[in-house]
Amino acid sequence: MSRIEVLAVASELFPLVKTGGLADVAGALPKALSPLDVRVRTLIPGYPAVLAAIEGGRTVRELPDWFGGPARLVAAKAAGLELFVLVAPHLYRRDGGPYADAAGRDFADNAVRFAALSRMAASLAQGLSPRYRPDVVHIHDWQTGLTAAYLTYDGGPRPGVVCTIHNLAFQGQFDRALLPALGLPAGSFTPDGVEYYGAIGFLKAGVRLADRITTVSPTYATEICTPQGGMGMDGLLRGRADRLCGILNAVDTGVWDPAADPLIAVRYTAEALPARAADKLALQQRLGLAPDAKAPLFGVISRLSWQKGLDLLLQAIPALAAEGGQLALLGSGEAGLEASLLAATRRHPGRVACEFAYDEALAHQIQAGADAIVVPSRFEPCGLTQLCALRYGAVPVVARVGGLVDTVIDATPMALSAGAATGVQFAPVEAAALEIALRRTIGLYRKPRTWRKLQLAGMATDVSWAKPARAYAALFAGLVRERGG
Repeated sequence: MSRIEVLAVASELFPLVKTGGLADVAGALPKALSPLDVRVRTLIPGYPAVLAAIEGGRTVRELPDWFGGPARLVAAKAAGLELFVLVAPHLYRRDGGPYADAAGRDFADNAVRFAALSRMAASLAQGLSPRYRPDVVHIHDWQTGLTAAYLTYDGGPRPGVVCTIHNLAFQGQFDRALLPALGLPAGSFTPDGVEYYGAIGFLKAGVRLADRITTVSPTYATEICTPQGGMGMDGLLRGRADRLCGILNAVDTGVWDPAADPLIAVRYTAEALPARAADKLALQQRLGLAPDAKAPLFGVISRLSWQKGLDLLLQAIPALAAEGGQLALLGSGEAGLEASLLAATRRHPGRVACEFAYDEALAHQIQAGADAIVVPSRFEPCGLTQLCALRYGAVPVVARVGGLVDTVIDATPMALSAGAATGVQFAPVEAAALEIALRRTIGLYRKPRTWRKLQLAGMATDVSWAKPARAYAALFAGLVRERGG
């Protein structure tokens, strides 16, 4: 089979614009697929940060009226990625983030903004550019779900469509009255089309109308087919189970590499692990924690939300501090959680420190300086934080859900004896179980030889894109063959 051309469609892309793991995956996967004879070009909105980063832009098509204003499609490169950029200032030139303003309020016209992106993806897939015709369209999350709908209702030949669910909790539901404005035919508003509980369902459209569905870990693929984990879509997903698979996420090991990381105080390898102590001290000093080499330092890098279980960690902080532990937290989100965490820093000075922000450099420094990384999520499609932790010799402490199950081996007596353990799991996902897990972790930390084995086993774990990329390449190749390519 000749080289496969894939058009990826994403609402964010690292390192150009990022709010979460979707951006990391969209940025890393094209590079990992390149050696496998899969060429990926990514369509992304022309946010200000994207336009500032692109190199050598070439206008592919002028669009006098694209969902309410003039636009153009630009082919460009940035950060080693091949891009199509939808330049539409009336849709994407905004203060704030990709989805919300600086105050965290969703943009009122998000349905139109991401329908415009999806419509462009479908048009590209159908030959909008005479020089480009992809074999597969790879859509990511709800923001691009209507791509599958446009390709379905346009009729005629189309490439295969793969829909990747990064987080089923975010589904993109909008008023049915928007159907004409989004350019969808009335006949699309059915249970077999875009209708979803009386609304237009962007992610539902992708799940129902794509040729293949993937999600970002095998366990999460199983969980979302259950009433407990399916968030209203479990029946549809069970009905399409023969088209659904979980492909485990990975991290860009060029970006996340303690031996070459320019953002940390001291670089180190598994063979020179004692050098990591300097990163711990640097982190304590930066955040105002007591400079105590013997204190078990727990790190958190997370959105502050109910999903991520940070309210459970709040309840466990007194026990952690009483055991002599420290906590370094980086993240932002729900105002109530931020206020409660700030109060915890005042109750435990020198023991608890929080930075309420997005700070890529500090995220690297926490991975390099923390003894353990806590991920107490109530559900977690995959999680990248624990993968980075393994890479950096920070022992993950994780809830027994989703991709956390698939990536961290619990330090049971048998796993420790076999040298296979890489972290600590806990269940059920409740404050009491988390508190027990933190005490377990501190007990392991105070056994230096055991702790070193945990660190080394984690650092030896392959968290690269090599294996997942092969799985995606095989998926794309199979879809092309199925469609007669």
